[in-house]
Amino acid sequence: MAETSAQTIAQTNDLVYALDDTPAFTESTFAAIQHVLASFVGIITPTLVIGGVLGLGSHIPYLISMALIVSGVATFIQARRTLGVGAGMLCVQGTSFAFLGSILAAGFIAKGKGGGPDEILSLIFTICFFGAFVEIFLSQFIGKLKNVVTPLVTGIVITLIGLSLIKVGMTDLAGGFKAKDLGSPQNLMLGGTVLFVVIFMNAMKNQWLRISSIAIGLIVGFIIAWFMGKVNFDNLAGLPLLSIPMPFKYGFSFDLTAFIPIAIIYVITAIETTGDITANCVISGQEIEGEKYRNRVKGGVLADGINSMIAATLNTFPNTTFSQNNGVIQLTGIASRHVGYYIAAILIILGLFPVVGGVLQNMPKPVLGGATLVMFAMVAAAGVRILKRVPMTRRSMLIIAVSFGLGLGVMMVPEVTAQLPKLAKNLFSSPVTTGGLAAIILNLILPRNNTPTLN
Repeated sequence: MAETSAQTIAQTNDLVYALDDTPAFTESTFAAIQHVLASFVGIITPTLVIGGVLGLGSHIPYLISMALIVSGVATFIQARRTLGVGAGMLCVQGTSFAFLGSILAAGFIAKGKGGGPDEILSLIFTICFFGAFVEIFLSQFIGKLKNVVTPLVTGIVITLIGLSLIKVGMTDLAGGFKAKDLGSPQNLMLGGTVLFVVIFMNAMKNQWLRISSIAIGLIVGFIIAWFMGKVNFDNLAGLPLLSIPMPFKYGFSFDLTAFIPIAIIYVITAIETTGDITANCVISGQEIEGEKYRNRVKGGVLADGINSMIAATLNTFPNTTFSQNNGVIQLTGIASRHVGYYIAAILIILGLFPVVGGVLQNMPKPVLGGATLVMFAMVAAAGVRILKRVPMTRRSMLIIAVSFGLGLGVMMVPEVTAQLPKLAKNLFSSPVTTGGLAAIILNLILPRNNTPTLN
């Protein structure tokens, strides 16, 4: 029955190349380029944001190079599926936005202790490395996990992630943290122009323009900023010719309060990855039930965790599957996992040259902010979309209200944790951690009776 369903889906989607087909070099290259264009901005943006907010300066080109290289390696692992690791599908992996707030919080913890860029990155990569084992462990029980971290909890956490990041996007649009010209008309005009271009492109009927809307907005903003004299490439002269991965370049350090929020996000990421792989199965004409499907999901989530562990080892931030690339499969009709090898090669080649990161580092903050404001708000909107599918009973409304109240409350009034012990203060100052823990605990302890649906 599952196979018949899969065949029907494949026929409906009119796939040109199915999962195990091998397209010719030209077709594979063209399809791979489309996937890279759809995912490139998402891969590099978290690094640009983290680097800018935490003042990582000259480290940013190297970090961007590592982000691209690891995304290529991770995509290869997902497509290849060796020894049960990977979904064995065209699952493009990239830097996860979900961890951004928790990573920034960890960076400020290290900074508060007097640490410089090396100490900040040491703490971030160490906690991300150990946190990856949470997802690796959970991959073995992914079916049971869905009974604990339900769509209600997932929707709340993802919405909180998006809402907590909007401040970062808006600050960049206005000029960036501690900028002398914060909120100047020039900055607002530049950021607003990028925002308008992204919105305009998304309103177009052409699917390729919609997929490339963020990239187009950044390019337009970059060109305008160039003519405004806001772009300077002097830093490119001092960059090395190649970026060579150096495992654990920044050493090891650990902080429990920085680790806990990261661990919680890894739990949510496991559920998100399950959803992305399921959607990929539907688009690619594969079974969405039965043993083969369960093994595919299990391998995909396991690879997601291992890829994040590799990311931390090679000095970049956690990876996850990119849902936007499922749309590219649907548009091109090419679901072949062999295209994943081409995507991996392109990303690794781009990552080897630090000049790519050097150029992107010079992107003015208002340009980046105009694009990320939309991206972060879309994260929040994705959370709302998940919540929309949850029956609005008195129980679920109570969980949503308490979780948002506590999560957004500590974000808006950070002084509320000022008198707590340092461990508790650092832990509960994060809106995602506070709201996420509230959602998980309430979802476990509140009785699941047949309360009426609220209209």
